[in-house]
Amino acid sequence: MLSYVLSRSFCQVVAEVTRPTIGSVLRTFTTSSPKCGGTSNNASVVTYSQLKTMLSNRNIQLFDVRNPDEYQAGRIPDAVNIPLGNLEESLKLSPESFEQKYEVKAPGKDDDNIVFHCRTGKRSATALDIAGQLGFSRARHYEGGYSEWAELEGK
Repeated sequence: MLSYVLSRSFCQVVAEVTRPTIGSVLRTFTTSSPKCGGTSNNASVVTYSQLKTMLSNRNIQLFDVRNPDEYQAGRIPDAVNIPLGNLEESLKLSPESFEQKYEVKAPGKDDDNIVFHCRTGKRSATALDIAGQLGFSRARHYEGGYSEWAELEGK
């Protein structure tokens, strides 16, 4: 959390010094991502061991953003399949509609156990951006994806 605050403050100072227009300052304060200059935020990444712990503690809302055929071919236990193309629409559903459609509790914008994954981490990074734009600021993604999971699980 401290790194988020520090990076956000740094971005604000840089934006104010380099582009002192009202629009650029406003964008700095309203963006949901703490990224500045394209740097990645390690706080948004879940490692294999973290994922294993979250799964064993049953403290995770794991969303697989691959296509249904990929999901059917192999999946991480307890993952709910929401293809990337449907993610934004799905996250905008009311909690009741989400639960009816996916048969799991709807994620909350303040939940810190939301994790997206795909095959290799590219689509889940996009999913993380989509979720962040919708206010799910504490969501994360499993960068290794199903490829790493299957390799380390011996599947």
